[in-house]
Amino acid sequence: MKNTLKVERAKLNLTQQDLADKVFVSRQTINSIETERYIPSTVLALKISKVFAISVNEIFTLEEHEK
Repeated sequence: MKNTLKVERAKLNLTQQDLADKVFVSRQTINSIETERYIPSTVLALKISKVFAISVNEIFTLEEHEK
């Protein structure tokens, strides 16, 4: 699953720790999502999208082989 988390964080000038604090996870979890080593739960994806005030689909997209 691809994501634009790093780009969205940069737009709001948030560090990984800042975002982690807002969605109640560790900084390592945010790093793992950004590097595509971890796929967030639906609840976490929704919390992240709420921070950025955009839809989950604008942050997370399926790769062609996942469709």
